[in-house]
Amino acid sequence: MKVLLCEDVEKLGWYGDIVEVNQSYARNYLIPQRIATIPSEAKIKAMADEKAKRAEQRQVVIDNLKKAANAVDGAEAVIAAKANEQGHLFGSIHENQIAANLRLQGFEVADKHVKLGEHIKEVGQYTVKLVFAEDVEAQVKVTIVPEGQELETSDHDQKNQNQDQNAENAE
Repeated sequence: MKVLLCEDVEKLGWYGDIVEVNQSYARNYLIPQRIATIPSEAKIKAMADEKAKRAEQRQVVIDNLKKAANAVDGAEAVIAAKANEQGHLFGSIHENQIAANLRLQGFEVADKHVKLGEHIKEVGQYTVKLVFAEDVEAQVKVTIVPEGQELETSDHDQKNQNQDQNAENAE
């Protein structure tokens, strides 16, 4: 059954699109919820201006997401967690913890952008994919360290930054 979308529906289509859906999905959900309607020439013409305006707005949002993805691509997040001597965590690291760490570093990352196959349960380095939009992705390196060792890592990073700054100042 073909329906005319009255709202943006993730993984289905955008406002003003005509999409093919299962008849029961249309009749039992989309149409009663006023998410879609039966298409007609008059309805399509009435939605044309709004559809163009929304397409422009979507493009602006996607451009901003691309900028955010390019900025965070290759960044590193260091997270300290309680762990035993073998490196197994007491609990696990979730998407929201990684996103929060990246936000503290100044990156624009929402919790929903972080995609973990499964939660991290051991100390080590991991590559995590961030999905900002359908074709907008980035990868970050996540290092999980046992609590108490994050100071050593931070001191090491600070020394490297100081050396880099000294080299730049010498030039």
